[in-house]
Amino acid sequence: MKRVLLISSNITTEPYPVYPLGLAVIAAALAGAGHDVEQFDFLASGESEELLAARVTAFAPDYVCVSIRNLDNCDSLTVTAYPENARRIINVVRTGSSAPVIIGGPAFSIMPDELMAYTGADYGIVGEGERLVCELISDHSEGKTPPGLLRGAALLQGSEMTSPLYSNSMIEFYMEKSGMINLQTKRGCPHGCIYCSYPSLEGAHYRCRDPKEVVDDLERAGREHGVQSFFFTDSVFNDSDGHYLDVVEEIIRRNLSLRWCCYMRPEGVGRREIALMKKAGLYAVELGTDAASDTTLRSLGKGFTFADALEANRACVAERLPCAHFVMFGGPGETMETVAEGLNNLDQLEHTVVFAFSGIRILPGTPLLARAVRDGLLVEGASLRDPVYYLSPGVDVQAMNDMILNAFKNRRDRIFPPSEGQERLSIMHRFGYRGLLWDSLIKFPKE
Repeated sequence: MKRVLLISSNITTEPYPVYPLGLAVIAAALAGAGHDVEQFDFLASGESEELLAARVTAFAPDYVCVSIRNLDNCDSLTVTAYPENARRIINVVRTGSSAPVIIGGPAFSIMPDELMAYTGADYGIVGEGERLVCELISDHSEGKTPPGLLRGAALLQGSEMTSPLYSNSMIEFYMEKSGMINLQTKRGCPHGCIYCSYPSLEGAHYRCRDPKEVVDDLERAGREHGVQSFFFTDSVFNDSDGHYLDVVEEIIRRNLSLRWCCYMRPEGVGRREIALMKKAGLYAVELGTDAASDTTLRSLGKGFTFADALEANRACVAERLPCAHFVMFGGPGETMETVAEGLNNLDQLEHTVVFAFSGIRILPGTPLLARAVRDGLLVEGASLRDPVYYLSPGVDVQAMNDMILNAFKNRRDRIFPPSEGQERLSIMHRFGYRGLLWDSLIKFPKE
């Protein structure tokens, strides 16, 4: 048995603090292998290097695992990068411990070689970590020499995925700050959006957990931690195979009193499905609409039309379910004409919130990177550790941003720039509101 300290380096609170689910999954896997595990959340500590140093000294770990969740805040107008924070944490660990440092997490897996060199970690895990971290610690403990970077030979199947080991102290922090914790019902994504890293991180097909095990996790979180509010972090909750409906029906079958929200694709979901999910406790949904005209939707490889997004919105309104659309302007194929068309389209989305972004973050291994190089926006081989954004050569960026600002002016249900939404949410937090909060910006017509 080894003493393993797990550290979440994430400090972003945009749009709200997010429970480090990956850390909880790794903690469960290590505990299941017989190790003594402690979890430390740098955000929950108040970003205190002193508290971290004290925890390292008191626990005296044999191994330290550091997770990087985000590369940056994905806002081209107020860029904030996070790898420096992980490097700072590792430096604090080094001052009080000679334990090997293992780094992982989704952001690390996107650019592992560069972040290994930048942070100075001893080992790195690319992709799913619950099996690999146990193998690494076992091999290292036996005197073997593991490779610096470990990559899984095969993706885990649903039955092999570990239920999270939540931390009481961390749950208290996130319930206070955001009013919910996270859970995953499946991994992977079969859709070909050109900017997205999900297929490379989790695989290009869905790997679904048993709905009964998912709902067991929900019940356990309520029984052991008093949690009744959740966010399902699946890349897409409403998969076309209907696994999500099996989860929903299992919640209903057990008569659980829950509140939950999720990410959904605005396609293939109608009023019947929305009504069933509401019955199971769905109280708000975030829609990955991502573009506002059919031209830009095609360019992003979304696989649906704006009419699909409009139909999904109408289904939500009919069931009085708050929904929000997230839309990026300036992507491939964008022109000043498509910006105007997109803003007119967004006007058709009634009784909903729209969050708009200017530009699209370019990530390694995505078709968007190749497009950016082809369009002369980026030199091949350039570092992407610091945020780089795709902004179409066909737009005047300042004029585009001004058009969005003017279209959204004086509308409480339209958010641009993203920092404006963060300011509004911060004010509501100070008044004691918890949860998504944007759902309170929606007013439905009187029945």
